[in-house]
Amino acid sequence: MTNRLADTLSPYLRAHADNPVDWYPWGEEAFAEAQRRDVPLLISIGYSTCHWCHVMARESFADPATAALINDGFVAVKVDREEHPQVDGAYMAAASAFTQSLGWPLTVFATPRGRTFYAGTYWPPQVRPSMPAFRDVLAAVREAWTLRRAQAEESADAVTDALARAAESTPSALPDVVAIGTAAQAIAQREDPQFGGFGGAPKFPVATTLRFLQHPLVREGAPEASAATARALAAMADSDLRDADGGFFRYATQRDWTVPHYERMLTDNAQLLDVARDAGDERTVRGIASFLIDALRRDGGGFGAAQDSESTIDGVRNEGGYYLRPLAERAGLEPPAVDGKVITGWNGLAIGALARAGAALGEQSWIDAAASAADEVLRTNRDADGALVRASLDGRASAASATAADLGLLADGLFSRSRWRAAR
Repeated sequence: MTNRLADTLSPYLRAHADNPVDWYPWGEEAFAEAQRRDVPLLISIGYSTCHWCHVMARESFADPATAALINDGFVAVKVDREEHPQVDGAYMAAASAFTQSLGWPLTVFATPRGRTFYAGTYWPPQVRPSMPAFRDVLAAVREAWTLRRAQAEESADAVTDALARAAESTPSALPDVVAIGTAAQAIAQREDPQFGGFGGAPKFPVATTLRFLQHPLVREGAPEASAATARALAAMADSDLRDADGGFFRYATQRDWTVPHYERMLTDNAQLLDVARDAGDERTVRGIASFLIDALRRDGGGFGAAQDSESTIDGVRNEGGYYLRPLAERAGLEPPAVDGKVITGWNGLAIGALARAGAALGEQSWIDAAASAADEVLRTNRDADGALVRASLDGRASAASATAADLGLLADGLFSRSRWRAAR
């Protein structure tokens, strides 16, 4: 069957268009249908380069028997978290009431009004230690909705009320230099003294943390904490987390930066480009810039959201196999797919980072690439009234509105683009 996802903007949703699951995209139609049928919503949230999203799709959503259970008892909704970050954020917060193992795919069961009464992440097709089978979860949730609906709705209301209370805040003064230094020192106490970076396995690049530690106020007030950034960058740049072509993978499953999770995100690499430039690491700067321009840049000039962890080698889907080959051996292989969504704020990160790096190293082509991306976003990522939207794909604008973060990140990128363009 072909469901309602084939003509959507998201490559993630399009990949599920031929599932036997009767998917709806996020929108009023799905809620109206759940209310008409008086059944719960099954909301599945992920993104196109997510390995475990691929796994659950192959194991469960492509399985006719599992799809029949879903179609019979639920209204199924597929959400691309990159296109709808606010939807993802709201349901991720609700899911935290049911599991500490948060991540994607995120699987949420909600009332027809959209209130969560149960949630989890990946469930396998058969029972595994500490993990029920997905079909058993479906059966249990349907039984709860049919026989114990009052309890399910009470649970949903309790989660909603708890999240509303948690969102309440009292305005406070901005942190002063002392508070910023104290925060930086607290972060530095979590530094891994042997392998660099922070915490244990799995270990992430945490580019936002590294940029914070590079801030002039931290360098001045807590120089010993600020120095952790250079150590982390050096460790990551010389580890398996960095591909031979210069791009960084999303995270490492081991404390010593080995066994990466092989997807490569625009957000991570754009921010790490700024980290490397500020650290004076020219080799890493050049590697990341080349990855952004050679791998993620789309025909219109914008940058795609991410490159997949999986590719097809010898007719078989393989996670990481492409990246484990030397560069010279990759020429004959089809590279992992790039999610071509040009996301407004994420492109703002790349525009600013490339413009600043190009100015620092005298690479006019990087500044030109930043300018082309800016032109593409400003031209294409707009609705009929000219307002910015969240993303576009192949010149087609998303119906999802730009977030406040999109506007801020794009503004920062445009400022850097204009500054270094004017300095030519």
